[in-house]
Amino acid sequence: MRRLLLLRHAKSSWSSTASDDFARPLASRGREAAPRIGCYLREQGLVPDHVLCSTATRARETWALVEAELGRTPEATYHDDLYLAEPAAMLALLRKVPDAASTVMIIGHNPGMQVLALQLAGKDGGERAAEIARKFPTAGLAVFRCAATRWATAGKADFALVEFARPRELS
Repeated sequence: MRRLLLLRHAKSSWSSTASDDFARPLASRGREAAPRIGCYLREQGLVPDHVLCSTATRARETWALVEAELGRTPEATYHDDLYLAEPAAMLALLRKVPDAASTVMIIGHNPGMQVLALQLAGKDGGERAAEIARKFPTAGLAVFRCAATRWATAGKADFALVEFARPRELS
């Protein structure tokens, strides 16, 4: 069984001296939330085999804090294309992941992350999809099961939303 994890970067700082949006670092709240997601992934057996991460500073920092809690180091690749990416761009990158990776995580940004999660959840996403529609918070994590046998052929209908975790709900 394949799994896709969609992780929105953790809370970033708006008071930073960063020269532009791309370079904004995590806020203290984000530095606290990201490790909670990492612990959750480890405890739930959801450690990714491959990570597709935006090159934005806040996404890279989120991944570093999540990774530190996993107990192993998954392969991670960084993509400029994930910065403010549309759902189609995220799926295109996913389809290039080697099939040996059964669990893949994408770390990106809203609004694309929320839109992709809702598209993959489809009409049968239930209450979890309704929660995502209301708000996909920073460091929010959507977990999907994927019925496709290969990432290259995965289509939206192959995904089923199985979990939606928010760091404020995790200990």
